[in-house]
Amino acid sequence: MSIFKDKQYLRVNVDKAPDDSLWMKCKACGELVFKRRVRENSNICPSCGEYFFLTVEERIEMLVDADSFDNISKSIEADDPLHFVDRTSYQDRIEKAQGLTGLPDAIVVGRATITQSPVVLAVMDFRFIGGSMGSVMGEQICHGMETAIEDRCPFILVSSSGGARLQEGLFSLLQMAKTAAVRAKLAEAGLPFISIMTYPTSGGVQASIASLGDIIIAERGAMIGFAGRRVIQFTIAQELPADYQTDAFAFEHGAIDRVVQRANMREELSSLLGFFVEVA
Repeated sequence: MSIFKDKQYLRVNVDKAPDDSLWMKCKACGELVFKRRVRENSNICPSCGEYFFLTVEERIEMLVDADSFDNISKSIEADDPLHFVDRTSYQDRIEKAQGLTGLPDAIVVGRATITQSPVVLAVMDFRFIGGSMGSVMGEQICHGMETAIEDRCPFILVSSSGGARLQEGLFSLLQMAKTAAVRAKLAEAGLPFISIMTYPTSGGVQASIASLGDIIIAERGAMIGFAGRRVIQFTIAQELPADYQTDAFAFEHGAIDRVVQRANMREELSSLLGFFVEVA
């Protein structure tokens, strides 16, 4: 049985009822903040500096040159080979997430330019079942890397994921090996892979493709780790450091190369891409 169902790809931008409210409440500091100011501040609270989640559309707009993004995602969505049901059926979860996000799954892949440098960019959306990696995400990531090889350009992955999609069982876990294998082909082709970890990057995504970048960047405030804090403490019967699984902890212990403020991420990528162009 195929894990995929062919379907015309849904638009990244979908028509939804407009939100006419001008203000929003920051869950961190409790302040009412003007939505326009939040958007102009890279979706960061202007009062306390807390980061808000970015949608796929917002992340792409923040990183790439205006009007340069060309969605090349495959027209596939997840099937339900295990007929998985917990509090609700897996199929119902997929349909609810599709209605919320306007996406067929938790990732979008496209060609774009960043300060005129061509790239293939893949961006996860945490709103879609926690950005979990199932068979569709694995296939889309591999498609992105294969396209980068064809185009002879860098591949950039922005991760925001709780890990493997358990509703797909072993099909989901196999994506760790699958994406790692295609990533090796990217290395054989001598093409750079830049991995960006955001809040959160965890589970099977952190343990596989997100940690295999030539350069690994953490967005300031990212949570980076495999299992949950309580699970680890229970397993090893030890208290963990207060900053465990933070961007600072990951950097101090060599798991990542850089920690970059959200507002500076495009500039950072531009600098890195310029370096690779110079040495190519």
